[in-house]
Amino acid sequence: MAEVLTMLIFCAVLFVSVGFGWSIIPALLVGALLFTGYGLVRRVPLHSMAMHAAGSMRSASTVLVTFMLIGLLTSLWRASGTIAYIVTHATSIIHPITVIPLSFLLCAGMSVLTGSSFASVATMGTICMSLGLSMDASPVTLGGAILAGIYVGDRCSPVSTSALLVAQLTHTNLFGNLGRMVRTGAIPFALSCVVYVVIAWAQAGGDMMVDAGAARHSPVAGSIYGGGDAAGPANVADLFSSAFQLHWVTMMPAVVVIVMALLRVDVRLTMLVSIVVSAAICIGVQGMGFTGILRLLMFGYRSDDTRVAALLNGGGVVSMVTVMAIVCISAAYSGIFAQTHMLDRLRHAISVMAGRLGAATATVITAMGAAMLACNQTLAIMLTHQLCEGLHRTRGVLRNETDAASASDGFGDAVQVADEDADDRDRLALAIEDSAVVIAPLVPWSIAGAVPLATINAPTSSLFAAVFLYALPISRIIGDAFSRRHVCIQRQ
Repeated sequence: MAEVLTMLIFCAVLFVSVGFGWSIIPALLVGALLFTGYGLVRRVPLHSMAMHAAGSMRSASTVLVTFMLIGLLTSLWRASGTIAYIVTHATSIIHPITVIPLSFLLCAGMSVLTGSSFASVATMGTICMSLGLSMDASPVTLGGAILAGIYVGDRCSPVSTSALLVAQLTHTNLFGNLGRMVRTGAIPFALSCVVYVVIAWAQAGGDMMVDAGAARHSPVAGSIYGGGDAAGPANVADLFSSAFQLHWVTMMPAVVVIVMALLRVDVRLTMLVSIVVSAAICIGVQGMGFTGILRLLMFGYRSDDTRVAALLNGGGVVSMVTVMAIVCISAAYSGIFAQTHMLDRLRHAISVMAGRLGAATATVITAMGAAMLACNQTLAIMLTHQLCEGLHRTRGVLRNETDAASASDGFGDAVQVADEDADDRDRLALAIEDSAVVIAPLVPWSIAGAVPLATINAPTSSLFAAVFLYALPISRIIGDAFSRRHVCIQRQ
């Protein structure tokens, strides 16, 4: 009963915080106090909880450094003209009949390069929304396509904070995870493309789409371009050409990331090289000074042009402070939970559900609850990991060093156990990526979906049109059902 009451109070604090638009950090700190108080009631020593919480936070230090590098990288990509160059050339291929599927594809491509859903929606997403509305596309469908697209790369980019966080939590190899994510995401991605093409075709026929003719004068287009004219590719090119030198060399930071990722170079080294290249372009091509670079790295890119600022402002170390604080506090939760055993009953219930429905299905259902509770993607990922950590084991023996040593009479057996442990961690990482990462944006009160939709001024009903975010977890549930059926047939 005490566990339920503690979690209900925590949920109430989170919902109040999100409902009033407050920072989620104080709510998470209140949660830490609540969980610590629960431990004290259960007579768990405060020193023990503090030590384990600190240890969990230290284990997250690697990902915190990576988050800082991402903040530096995204600010330099903005200032060097890399994002402006990509957006300018990408939007030139958009036409009325292709605007919806291309918005999905372009936002997906931008998110793969930046690894950030928020950065992608603020740049490519805002442009696609403005162009689409000027072409009479449905704001609901267009918003859904953009939301789905920005989470393609947020899930499986080598510089994605969520992908890095999952790899850190599960102690798995990032590039191995990316390869598996591409395989499980291929069919949902293709299905999303087909659905958006069909919708675009139906819109061209004029029978199945909502009339969005009045939307061409929406606040999005007006705020970016400073008037009521349709926002065409020429407007985008003129806008960015006036603020940046759009030389082909500005693409080099993105090329570096792509090439080094394909070569499976450590992601931190990859980002460092791209940071150096971007800084050189800022100085040599865009004419920035060293003082400006230092200010940029700390506080992010800031444009004096309000139209450019609406699209590109952001990045820097400061932009990552919130997510770093969320990771630190959430990591402390892990240490507290381990000492108080607060989640043991819930884990047992999830384990029973996994035995009946399958591990992947149980992970998806758990991720839905975690996303609704957490109100943000980072905490949803960490809660899902804590609750589903034991579901993806292939067998229930040899799970500690003592058992492995006593049962293994040869080096080969020990290696087999280690390999099976690695496979289990890989399965857990993939299950989290295919559930918590993409389900969090579908929760209306979660900042993972609410912020991007607000950025492009899309209605909340756009969540229903984010096909990829639904198709991926559903495909995992279907795959899990077929796997279990195949196993049952084999046993018979």
